[in-house]
Amino acid sequence: MTVKKVPELSEVQKTELSELFGERVNLDKRDRHYYNHDIGALPPLVKKVIGNTDPAAVVKIRTEEDAVKLLEFANRHKIPVVPRAGASSGYGGVMPTKGGIVADVTLLNKIISVNPEEQKVVVQSGIIWEKLERKLKEQGISVRAIPSSAPSSTVGGWLAQSGAGYGSYEFGWGHESMEKVRVVLPNGKIKEFSGPELRKLIGTMGATGIITEITLKVQKLEERKAVSTSFPDASAMKKAIETIRKNKIPLWSISFLNPEWADMKNKSPQKIHYGEIVDKNRPVLPVAYVCTFMYPASRDVSGLTEAIESAGGTILPEEIAKHETEEWFKSMKVKRLGPSFIPAEILVPLEKMDTAFEEIKKRIKLPVLTEGMVISDGYVVLLCFMRHSERSLLFNTAFALSLSILKIAEENGGRAYSSGLFFASKKQSVFGDRLSEIEALKKEFDPNGIMNPETLEGKGLLNTAVSLGSSFEPMGRLVGNMSGIGEVKFKDEKEIPAEVAELAYSCSQCGYCVSECDQYYGRGWESQSPRGKWFFIKEYLAGREKLDQRQANTFLACTTCQMCDARCELDMPIEHAWMTMRGKLIDEEKKMTFPPFEIMAASLLKERNIWANLSKDRDKWIPDDIRAKMKDKAEYAYFAGCTASFVEKDVAVGAVRMLDDAEVEFTGLGDKEACCGIPMLVAGKWDVFEKIMRMNVANMKKRGVKTVITSCPACWLMWHTVYPQWAEKLGIEYGLEAKHYSEVLVERLDVLKPKFKKPLNKVVAWHDSCHLGRAGGKVYEPPRELLKAIPGLQFRELEYNREQAHCCGSVVSLIAEPPVAYKLGGMRLQEAVDVNADILAALCPCCTVQFRVAAEKNNMKIESQDLGALVARSLGHDIPDSTNFALQSWVPFEKMIDLMQPENMTDLMVELLPEMMAAMPAPLQTMMKMVKYVPGMDAMMKPMMPIMMPKLMPTVMPKVMPDMLKAVERRVPMPDYMKEQLPDLMPKAMDNLMPNMLPEIIPLLTPRMIEYIKTH
Repeated sequence: MTVKKVPELSEVQKTELSELFGERVNLDKRDRHYYNHDIGALPPLVKKVIGNTDPAAVVKIRTEEDAVKLLEFANRHKIPVVPRAGASSGYGGVMPTKGGIVADVTLLNKIISVNPEEQKVVVQSGIIWEKLERKLKEQGISVRAIPSSAPSSTVGGWLAQSGAGYGSYEFGWGHESMEKVRVVLPNGKIKEFSGPELRKLIGTMGATGIITEITLKVQKLEERKAVSTSFPDASAMKKAIETIRKNKIPLWSISFLNPEWADMKNKSPQKIHYGEIVDKNRPVLPVAYVCTFMYPASRDVSGLTEAIESAGGTILPEEIAKHETEEWFKSMKVKRLGPSFIPAEILVPLEKMDTAFEEIKKRIKLPVLTEGMVISDGYVVLLCFMRHSERSLLFNTAFALSLSILKIAEENGGRAYSSGLFFASKKQSVFGDRLSEIEALKKEFDPNGIMNPETLEGKGLLNTAVSLGSSFEPMGRLVGNMSGIGEVKFKDEKEIPAEVAELAYSCSQCGYCVSECDQYYGRGWESQSPRGKWFFIKEYLAGREKLDQRQANTFLACTTCQMCDARCELDMPIEHAWMTMRGKLIDEEKKMTFPPFEIMAASLLKERNIWANLSKDRDKWIPDDIRAKMKDKAEYAYFAGCTASFVEKDVAVGAVRMLDDAEVEFTGLGDKEACCGIPMLVAGKWDVFEKIMRMNVANMKKRGVKTVITSCPACWLMWHTVYPQWAEKLGIEYGLEAKHYSEVLVERLDVLKPKFKKPLNKVVAWHDSCHLGRAGGKVYEPPRELLKAIPGLQFRELEYNREQAHCCGSVVSLIAEPPVAYKLGGMRLQEAVDVNADILAALCPCCTVQFRVAAEKNNMKIESQDLGALVARSLGHDIPDSTNFALQSWVPFEKMIDLMQPENMTDLMVELLPEMMAAMPAPLQTMMKMVKYVPGMDAMMKPMMPIMMPKLMPTVMPKVMPDMLKAVERRVPMPDYMKEQLPDLMPKAMDNLMPNMLPEIIPLLTPRMIEYIKTH
């Protein structure tokens, strides 16, 4: 039976689904759109054939019981279900061509059991290979084979896709390391598959059920060695591999690149971080067949060199082997030169590999980049890609060349690498004698045809097109060979800067950035991930999306932790692109930033800080004895920052106590110090940032400073990296160096260590702050050395540390969506709980605020303390704990953030309706009163309000401001200094907010205003 298309659920179905899965259901139309594709970029003509592939709902599956409930629901209502994990394949296996429900299994990501003695591990299907391998290494074991997409692909996905990877030379296809599999069948029943029965699941792409659990065979962890070689042609490489196989040289993996790929790899853009080239010394590959042989270090591989050299190969320098293995999972980096790729993934027998290469070179006129892997069964996987542009009309005709490459494989005893939606017409050659077993299983357990429909059988018109394309391949190849493109240039277009548009089309959609992005795991949906944002930009430029305030907020919400930059397969400057979008959308296009940033901006311009404190109080934290020692002018200056000056004074006091004990002479800006400006930079309010930066730089120079010492990593990043770049752009002489206090103090540990007096008999875990670590200067060891110098302290690393450290979730998340920030902070705190820490130590005031607030919100009994405060206390200084004061200081901001939500702002304006009505011009008051007496006037008012309100507010708002301030005070408990400033801050903030907030408020306000007029 073929299930009908379900583009939307009924209201009854939505209610039932929401009752079953709560917040793990997404019915939002825009969010659903992000689940309509996989890694492949399809030609427009193919997209038309496939049609709309937006699902009607997305459900996150957390347990096997969830999968059962979902499939029982789907069968009752005859709704299609498409399982989705990493979406790192390109065969249409996760495309909901019939709508229905996407079952996102990425929360099924636990390790259930590990048995190092028996070398077996039981895992949930949604666990990412990279995470699994990292956890196994802790117990001295390792996976047997691993896909080249390990940073994003899942264990269950490799079975559903059926693939080969690194290690397949020894251990074969990925599924050959899988011993037992639990599946929730389409009818909701659970079944275990093992032995010969596993044949029924391999490569079926979720059409036979939702895979929930897999038992994997693993191996003992061992150091591996690699040898990279170059060969003049494919025949020489084949000869070497055949000799290795014949002589049974015990290698683990054989992978290779063709000359075109090696050439493109050399030409691919270098990794840039804040304008600096990171990989300056990357080796240059020979433009030849570059093959890397890998083996466990303990094995005797004598004969390997002879096999290589006797075939005409050359052993390459060790630095190339090291680089190639370090870049294992970054093969798609060459796509930066695309910007789009046409894929053709094939399987050929090893003995025909050279013939296949020769035929591809002879018949295909576009350069074909090929990456290959040799499998234990004597077959070779060739992953072929042709550079193109999906925005070009020629992309449609050039795509036919993928069928030409497939035909070459078939002529040489090979086949398509996989089947799926696009190559369902080739399923007999892909599945062989397994096909009848798979179809029988499907018929028995999926009578309603709900499970990933069209993945096994294909889509009629598409199947016909592929079959015709194969039959008329010479004609398609003739046209395709004339469809090459030259250099692809981008321009500023529809509010998207050219550099950002180019990156969007370069993005391989591999998903490496998804699982570790705090905006993704904080909110849970693809739209928030970097991959999702790149997809949005392409959809927007194609006219299928709108760049509205909601999407602007998605760009703004990035915490700038730069995890995506560290993980990107293509080494794209992702966070820099989002910062560019902030400037474009907020600074240039005048879209709205997050409302609380407007209050911060007003406070900054008035009192030079973000906490709405008084500037005259900024340096009151300085101890009297330290103030007496501080110089008017000095080479070093300590820059405290806003949070350490006003909220967590233990941070600032601890820092200057340590510097003083280490005999560092320093000055400071006193009450002339201003915020470093990073909140305004991330808010897109770059005009305010520039004013603050100019002020700080000028004041430092007046004091003869050469080096600025900070405690806050964000302040460090500004002084060290951002200020110099802006100074150059603005023509300002800079000449200042920046260091974190930990960098200064570790050089003086010999002075400090004898002064430690009080042991800290606690277990302390360490949090790496993003802006000093991954996103900044990779300052990892100095803070650790300083912390470990405290006597009695037991040091613990968190699971995610240094380059891989998770973001605390502040500052942007705290401002944009506090509940998300509390979740993120709770996740990081849980890492400390997991290592039995008493204290989570950090060196960032904002991280510490976030952890303290998150601990309270999540009811977690773990302390968060500042590094400097801990060290200073151990040095014998009395540093009061600021936890309670930090929690109290956060309350007004939390309430203000909540107040500035459209619904709550509407409630506030409804309360002010009497004053607003009185402030309106007399004729308008008269007209509005007619609503009460004239039938139909209320209907006339509704379309008029969006036109009237923006014109009225500039005159009405000043008149009602005194009453608004009183109403705000009733809702937001605030200290006296904040109340004192509110009459100055609120009007400025509202002037900037109202033009952008009114479109969201008016639909909510209009019916309530009409009701008010009718009843008063």
